[in-house]
Amino acid sequence: MKAAVIVFPGSNCDRDMAVALKAAGADVTMVWHKDADLPNGIDLVAVPGGFSFGDYLRCGAIAARSPISSALRTHVTRGGYALGVCNGFQVLTETGLLPGVLMRNAGLKFVCKTSALTVATSDSGFTSEYASGDTVHFPIAHHDGNYVADPDTIKQLTDEDRIAFTYAENPNGSVNDIAGILSDNRRVLGMMPHPERSVDSGHGGTDGQALFRGLVGQLATA
Repeated sequence: MKAAVIVFPGSNCDRDMAVALKAAGADVTMVWHKDADLPNGIDLVAVPGGFSFGDYLRCGAIAARSPISSALRTHVTRGGYALGVCNGFQVLTETGLLPGVLMRNAGLKFVCKTSALTVATSDSGFTSEYASGDTVHFPIAHHDGNYVADPDTIKQLTDEDRIAFTYAENPNGSVNDIAGILSDNRRVLGMMPHPERSVDSGHGGTDGQALFRGLVGQLATA
């Protein structure tokens, strides 16, 4: 399975993402944001966390207009997989690849801690190694993680079983405790918590391993 990790000015979780994917068995290429094309044969594009372009304007807004983001949209339109974490989730909403928007945290403060999440669905390549209802623990580190969407969108996400993760204790005010959502074809996942920071016992937990293991396994056999 071949994966590309996009690197923007201000990305700071790109190497963590690459390490997590490689540990799960992926062949990983780092791709600079000014590149106009993705490498041939890419199965998954990962958009990492950080502060792309310093989070000027809206978080992810400038990154969504980088040359590589056009290639990302083409990749997804063709049925490719994409994973956006934290700032990457913000980029995915700014590109229109996922609905909704990430607003300033309800408490108006940056939050950085390990958060308990509930796996809301196991029906995706990203969550297939979990069972619905499982509790996992991933770190969070964000100032604009408050997921907001109109009532019709929230109903559609709920009815179509496209909410991937919810917070056990909502740290940012996200509607319906949403921590991560899936695209309509279930091949794009955006989430604020960091599974790539939960793959090594030396870092405090390994609950993220199953996400990367399941994803790589599914794409390797597709």
